Amino acid sequence: MRKWMLIFGLLIITVLIDEIGTVLFPSINIDKLPSVAVFLVTMVLMFFLFKKMDKTAQELGSLEQKVKNIFDTLDVAIWSHDIKTNTLRITPGIEKLYGYSLEAFYQDFDLWRKVIHPDDVAVLTERLEKISLGEPATSEYRIIRPDGEVRWIQDSGFPTFDEDGSFIDFNSVLFDITNRKESEDRYRSLVEMSPDFVAVINQGNITYINETGAYLLGASGPFELVGLSVEQFAPSDIIDDIRIRENSMVGGKFEVMRFEFQIKRLDGVIIDVEMSAMPILFGGRMVTQVVGRDITDRKKAEKTIQYMAFYDTLTGLPNRNMFKKYLNEVLNQQKKQMAAVLFLDLDRFKFINDTKGHSTGDVVLQRVAKRLQNTVHKEGMVSRQGGDEFIILIENTNKESAAIIAQRILDEFLNPLEVNDQEFFITPSIGISIYPTDGNDEETLIKNADTAMYVAKGHGKNKFQFYDSNLNGNSIQMMEFENGLRKALERDQLILHYQPQIELTTGKIVGIEALLRWHHPELGFISPSEFIPLAEETGLIVPIGKWVLQTACKQNKVWQDAGFQRVPIAVNISVRQLQEDHFVDNVIKVLDQAGLNPKYLELEITESIMQNIEESTIILNQLKYLGVNLSIDDFGTGYSSLSYLRHLPIDKIKIDKSFVDDILYHSTQGVMVKTIIDMGNHLKFSVIAEGIEQKEQVDFLQQNECNIGQGYFFSRPLTVEQMEEYLKKTIRIEVW
Repeated sequence: MRKWMLIFGLLIITVLIDEIGTVLFPSINIDKLPSVAVFLVTMVLMFFLFKKMDKTAQELGSLEQKVKNIFDTLDVAIWSHDIKTNTLRITPGIEKLYGYSLEAFYQDFDLWRKVIHPDDVAVLTERLEKISLGEPATSEYRIIRPDGEVRWIQDSGFPTFDEDGSFIDFNSVLFDITNRKESEDRYRSLVEMSPDFVAVINQGNITYINETGAYLLGASGPFELVGLSVEQFAPSDIIDDIRIRENSMVGGKFEVMRFEFQIKRLDGVIIDVEMSAMPILFGGRMVTQVVGRDITDRKKAEKTIQYMAFYDTLTGLPNRNMFKKYLNEVLNQQKKQMAAVLFLDLDRFKFINDTKGHSTGDVVLQRVAKRLQNTVHKEGMVSRQGGDEFIILIENTNKESAAIIAQRILDEFLNPLEVNDQEFFITPSIGISIYPTDGNDEETLIKNADTAMYVAKGHGKNKFQFYDSNLNGNSIQMMEFENGLRKALERDQLILHYQPQIELTTGKIVGIEALLRWHHPELGFISPSEFIPLAEETGLIVPIGKWVLQTACKQNKVWQDAGFQRVPIAVNISVRQLQEDHFVDNVIKVLDQAGLNPKYLELEITESIMQNIEESTIILNQLKYLGVNLSIDDFGTGYSSLSYLRHLPIDKIKIDKSFVDDILYHSTQGVMVKTIIDMGNHLKFSVIAEGIEQKEQVDFLQQNECNIGQGYFFSRPLTVEQMEEYLKKTIRIEVW
């Protein structure tokens, strides 16, 4: 429309020119046609000109809208301030960035400054210094929106000065960089708080390292390490490998490189590290980022585990696994040469372990291992199989040479071992198998040497025995006997018999002793003298003893509830049981479960407790405090010391049957028994004699003031049912 109004105006002007010319210059004959022609040409030119201008205006308008859309998408605002005219122009995008209306900024030119976070106000001073120098200023600061939300803004300002140096205009582009800053903060916190070390390597030098990495390398902080060459810490082959592989890509991605190696810290300490490395962009350049951790402890643990897998931790000798592995290697290489396997077991070691304690037993085993190594020396490998068992491999030998070494070992142990200023006489029993006559593989050779060792032990111990195929029968029988004992408890083959203890002056029952019996389904009743030592040696005495204690306490409570006279029931306790952890707690638990008053339980303990008097005294005092009665069984046959005995919380001592027999069959005619009775009475102990079989023994004991006895003269050991009949006949039933 504007274009046509202009053309119409031009037409009017042309006509007016013609008319005015005629009036003013009548003498001049002016032809109007040329004017009209000029007008028409001008009109055509103006038409195309305005058409072009209109198209350009449309394109500019479209471009302006596209730019506006881009700014809105990018959370961008443009701020333009004409200083000379104090005119402000702001794009609408500022509303999205700041949360305030566009009008608010026009009303208060300083609003952008007022909403800056108080902690970031110092940025304005730095910004003003740059602008005053005519330099662009890019600042990052936080603003507080009307709803309290804090956002990060990047403000890039560009000042304009005139020829006189006057500040005339300022333009600024504002971006919301909150997401980027939060991402950076998260990454920074993860890196700085990471328990792993994180570092950036640029051209072989440390550009960045976190606190963890600094401490790991022995520095007090990252500042000590930035700029240092990694060659100062890492091996050259690792550095070269990283350089070779740092540009390689797998599946369109840079390869992650992983290494385990040792680093030398600033203080010279060597540590093991596990590290991953890969190329990244850092500050516009490709660098290598490494992440790793100190694995020194893990490496030590791995070495320890590896050591424990093949070596005995107590003695340092090769263990069972190492011995078998080495023996297999020898057998694979040694096709024609003979080899000998010596299986060695220490005689009565379990007794030392039980009486002196495990700590002393461990020292004994260490001394034994040292002697074996010194005796065998370079002629073979000495290994510990476990417990008190050792196996020795002699290579390139024969039967005669193996016998010489075995005898040398026996001779070496004729001398006592000294531990804690005390001498221990340890003797070994040795079984020997020869390759290839006694076996072609490690399992057979070890088994046959073990069989021969059992035979040596059965022949009086402190001997060596070569394997013979005829030995298998005895070995198998012994193994079956042990396996049978292991299954006896779970198959209810163990039972208790009960023997009354009688007051000699009145004939009344004052106690009952529980005696263990094994009823084998094929062999019948087996004597305790046969299976108790085996139970002690194998450690089965612990679960068996616990069963005896539970059964006896429960039965005594049943008899009490049935109305029979309330008397203590005596239970034999081995030293092995006494030294078990929580033994006293187990006694308490058994009494609680049975509902039996502790004063009706008597524990009979052998004199071997004297071998570890300090620990035994503690346990006995705990039992005494509990209210349990305590007695020393088989007194006079063991290691009793009167100086110790008088300090123990003992209630009773039992004279062994062998001394009671002397009353009738020995020339001394009971002098030993009389001595024990006098000593017991003097120490305020009750004295009981066991194994009484004749009236003459009863008379002697009464005459010498021994008031309690038990034995076949009064009653043999009875079953539960027989004991109840005995109680009915000899003891008054109480009326409740």
